[in-house]
Amino acid sequence: MESAAVPLISNLLLFGRELRRKGIDVHPGRLLDLLTALDHLNIGARDEVYYACRALLVHRHEQLAIFDRAFDAFWREHPINDTAPRPQRDDAAGAEIETFSLLDLGDRNGRDTEDDASINEDRFPTWSDLGVLATKDFASLTAAELSEAAAFLATLVWSPGERRTRRWVQGRGPRIDLRRAIGDSLRTDGDVVTLSRRMRRVRTRPLVVLCDVSRSMERYSRMLLHFAHAVMGRHRRVETFVFSTELTRITRQLRVHRTDAALAAVSHAVPDWSGGTRIGGAIRDFHRQWGRRVLAGGPVVLLISDGWDCGDPGELADQIARLQRSSHRLIWLSPLLGTADYAPLTRGLQAALPFVDDFLPARTLTNLADLALHLNALT
Repeated sequence: MESAAVPLISNLLLFGRELRRKGIDVHPGRLLDLLTALDHLNIGARDEVYYACRALLVHRHEQLAIFDRAFDAFWREHPINDTAPRPQRDDAAGAEIETFSLLDLGDRNGRDTEDDASINEDRFPTWSDLGVLATKDFASLTAAELSEAAAFLATLVWSPGERRTRRWVQGRGPRIDLRRAIGDSLRTDGDVVTLSRRMRRVRTRPLVVLCDVSRSMERYSRMLLHFAHAVMGRHRRVETFVFSTELTRITRQLRVHRTDAALAAVSHAVPDWSGGTRIGGAIRDFHRQWGRRVLAGGPVVLLISDGWDCGDPGELADQIARLQRSSHRLIWLSPLLGTADYAPLTRGLQAALPFVDDFLPARTLTNLADLALHLNALT
């Protein structure tokens, strides 16, 4: 499949975009899984590709009909190397559309026609569109590139796993629901015909973001706030804080839909922007003021900082250890990790890293896309 890898990836992105347009929320991680699965299938066999796509991209029964029509629109009954497009009538939509095989769609790059205008409308950047921007350091982005990168972040899905709550609800669980069974027996003159069961209620894990906006992080702060805004747009249970010498909650400001307006509100709300750094003190204030409220339910915590700290390393170690105990998973994101000759040798990082579950880079779009996949894989 190597010779067809580039057009295949391009076509999968187009196919996922078309499904999203038709109301199926396609997970970026599932597209990556599908690409891996197709490597083990005969991509010339329609049935094999169809069932792989359906298994990984369809989430509910009512989406099957929509998926079938979209899949048919991307597949033609002729050999893969035949690149001449052939129109086909979509009876469900009552309109004539062109259909293509998964592979020969990629040969149409740069040759869009008027019929393709609907496909390119409201188009978000994809990896093929971003090119070198995907691996470009945030510190070197121009204003136009920053806008393009922010638009891409808005397309990612952030889902930090699920957790079972203490509440029991009706479902196929291990416990018998005696109260419901007795209530149902009133309809059958007191005879218990069926035994209802209960299961633990499942909820999406909350997410807590703590972002360093000190002077040493100034080159990265704006892009990382774009990241925080994108996360809050995709995941409802998010609390966001920024810190320098003191801690500021910016959850309400980032709830504003327009990104520019949200970031402007944040800049007015933060009194110590580009100041010094006291990570340990800021996390101590977080525990005192907000810990009981936002750490309930075992959240995933993202701590974004380069690790430069003017405070006491011992205090930082104590507070990070406490934060780890209170969270389901503590992830430290560093914009310096991955740069040439970088090593986490500062006193603060040396003290904190033993209590961090994951130490990951956050300086390129590729890093943040990998983070989304990492969060989506958490259990």
